Amino acid sequence: MSALTPDPPPPGTPPAGQPGYDALAELYDRTFPGPWQRPLDRHAVDAFADGLPRGGTILDLGCGTGHVTVELAFRGFHTIGVDPSARMLQIARKRYPRRTWIAGDARYPAAEAAVREAGPVSGILARFSLIHVPPEELPAVLESWAAHTEPGCHVLLSFQALLEPELDVEEFPHVVAPAWRWNPSSLARALDEAGFGERWRVIVCPDDEHPYPECHLCAVRA
Repeated sequence: MSALTPDPPPPGTPPAGQPGYDALAELYDRTFPGPWQRPLDRHAVDAFADGLPRGGTILDLGCGTGHVTVELAFRGFHTIGVDPSARMLQIARKRYPRRTWIAGDARYPAAEAAVREAGPVSGILARFSLIHVPPEELPAVLESWAAHTEPGCHVLLSFQALLEPELDVEEFPHVVAPAWRWNPSSLARALDEAGFGERWRVIVCPDDEHPYPECHLCAVRA
């Protein structure tokens, strides 16, 4: 996303919930018109979904314009997209009006009627969204997930990774908003402390379009 330069929002735009992504929403949507940037993105979500009961509810926290949320709905899941960006959600609602979209941050949206009515959540997806949570706030976010899910709930995190073993977390330049990349083992420990045990992880090497390693990390609520 480092090549993207946001257009100014048009007059009359409602107050932003996430200013960086609100300003970037239309350009983001044009630049990333589908759910996957790399084949392993799709394979990681496939592996995550294969561990869940069909018809179960998945929360997509940081759903953006909703492509992956809807992809999982097509596979037979009840999906709820959650994002702090009002403009991203406007695009998702216009394109996929029959799906459920909620304004919210990375914390579990327990107060939302749509989430309460959905019953137990069997999966939580957070693809490149926890990177914007300051490290000191991450434990509370994960604890909110654990407090409102039952044993067996799967989570899948995707994030820019930090592979130096002596470092846990490091801020990195991001074109949209402040962001941090995590050592996968450090993030796995944070999940474990919140009650989610790691099941698997995949590391993807950098390439010309992705300057940092990326990690897909799956864990299950104990």
